[in-house]
Amino acid sequence: MTNAIEAVVTTGERRFVTFYVDQLLIGLDIDQVQEINRQFDLTTVPRSPSFVRGVINLRGEVVTVIDLRRVLQMPEAELTKDSRNLIIQSDGEIIGLWVDQIADILNIPVEEVSPSPANVSGVDGRYFQGVHALENEIVVILDIAETLAG
Repeated sequence: MTNAIEAVVTTGERRFVTFYVDQLLIGLDIDQVQEINRQFDLTTVPRSPSFVRGVINLRGEVVTVIDLRRVLQMPEAELTKDSRNLIIQSDGEIIGLWVDQIADILNIPVEEVSPSPANVSGVDGRYFQGVHALENEIVVILDIAETLAG
């Protein structure tokens, strides 16, 4: 990789969709997000991993819905009026991420993302690519590949 390309990769801003899982503010690169919806008419999948809430029919496509609380080993929560299904693309597959609340879209300078600590709010740091300090809280950048690996 040339120095000019490295400069582009390590500088500039990235856009993140941010959302809450419990009290943890999480960011996911906006390029991975297909849509945000409220569809929770789930069909359970027998013998699926515990973090799989079920599947939904999204305009004729079967989408697996992952409960991020279960993946991150947080206390379970019920569906609320703020719950959302974050539909993402990962390795050519469409997946739903059950989140507690959508927060905002943030532009974060790449150079202001710090390495992820060993754990964040009691959650294993392997699920995160890094952290960014906001005025009153931090946003952790989700490593979607590690998260989906379980």
